[in-house]
Amino acid sequence: MGDRIEEWAMQVAEAELCSTLPRRWAHTKGVAQRAEEVGQVLGENAALLVAAATLHDVGYAPRLAVTGFHPLDGARFLRDEHGADQSLARLVANHSFALLEAEQRGLHDELASEFPLLDDLMLVDALVYCDMTTTPDGGRTTAQDRVAEIVGRYGADSVVGRFIRRAAPEIFSSVERIEAALAAQPR
Repeated sequence: MGDRIEEWAMQVAEAELCSTLPRRWAHTKGVAQRAEEVGQVLGENAALLVAAATLHDVGYAPRLAVTGFHPLDGARFLRDEHGADQSLARLVANHSFALLEAEQRGLHDELASEFPLLDDLMLVDALVYCDMTTTPDGGRTTAQDRVAEIVGRYGADSVVGRFIRRAAPEIFSSVERIEAALAAQPR
């Protein structure tokens, strides 16, 4: 992998999100930027992180929304239309504790069987960090403010609101682990 996968990911995400969902596109670009910054703690997986960050929300594209669950729709699109690397599709499918939301949507078994969670905790945490420290408009935020924003946008009793509140402790732990890894890096 390397620059080629990152460039390809940006082209795919831009084609699917830029004109149809400009705010989601702004978020995507911000998440990709965070991934470039975090890549230093991942070594050889840095390019994979950037690609996954760039494509994590591609399943929101209207033409791809088959199930209405963007992690699954996006991962299937990457696998079926692009023959994407299995690790990339699995990261997109499971980003930011999507399996917990899949449970509430009755899609747990589909997601878990088609796209098992990767064993690389640092890589999984890094994608959570990038997504959950980026606002809908692509700016920086804290994970706590991001979770509050999501609950406010969707409503506490919505599927997303219930999921994000349930996932919040895991999200915060992932973010803390990445912040600690970043702080331990030589300057």
